[in-house]
Amino acid sequence: MTTSVTKLQENYNQQGFLSALPVLNGAELREARQAFSELEKEFEEYTQYSLHNVHLYPWVMGLSKHPRILEVVKAILGPDVILLDSRFICKYPTLKAANIQEKEENKADESKLPYVAWHQDMYWGIAGGPVLSVWLALDDSLKENGALQVIPSHCSGMLLHRQAVRPGNMLSVNQEIPEELVQVEEAVLCLLSAGQMSIHDGLLVQASDANTSQKRRCGFVIRYFPTCASLTEDPDRPRKFHATMLVSGTDQFNHFS
Repeated sequence: MTTSVTKLQENYNQQGFLSALPVLNGAELREARQAFSELEKEFEEYTQYSLHNVHLYPWVMGLSKHPRILEVVKAILGPDVILLDSRFICKYPTLKAANIQEKEENKADESKLPYVAWHQDMYWGIAGGPVLSVWLALDDSLKENGALQVIPSHCSGMLLHRQAVRPGNMLSVNQEIPEELVQVEEAVLCLLSAGQMSIHDGLLVQASDANTSQKRRCGFVIRYFPTCASLTEDPDRPRKFHATMLVSGTDQFNHFS
């Protein structure tokens, strides 16, 4: 890391996210993309959003415990860290390359494309400690292919979520924060080159637009939290995490054993 751990901590605590942190070198990126391509062939219909707990594959666990990732994660969460969940998220090109006659038709189609509504990750129901999400880019993550957008603040607590009104929301229970609660004018794009990562706090407000390019946007998403955290009880939405795993330090609490 070119930035000191102390500086990373300061920046993260102030704004709730960090972006464009280097992780994979050229060889590691090629290996990861090749391994993912094999997984993609096997689970093609799930790799858009629904391929969960992929860290159970040994090569993916290697990514989850990559020294450069854990260095930053431990700087934020402390030495005792549990991996909560992991998945690949892909936004595939869905619009045809437009000529002049097709541009208007494509523009109309954009309103139906997969996107991610404004939301907070702590919607899952973790209490007693922060949740940190890593986005490790296997492809370049750009404005045109739907890069992550964040509102640089995470100190306002959990905001109201409702059912999204716009079709195409990729979130599993179709949740969204109402627009009137989101300061969209303050949104920051987390642009990444393949092999870089961004990280963000579970209370950070985030979203991503549809992929309107001809380039896939694939990322590996990993959720981490300190061992002191626990799962909240919600009879209306029971939550199960079947593949939690200690990835650093020791667990004296055993909330997820």
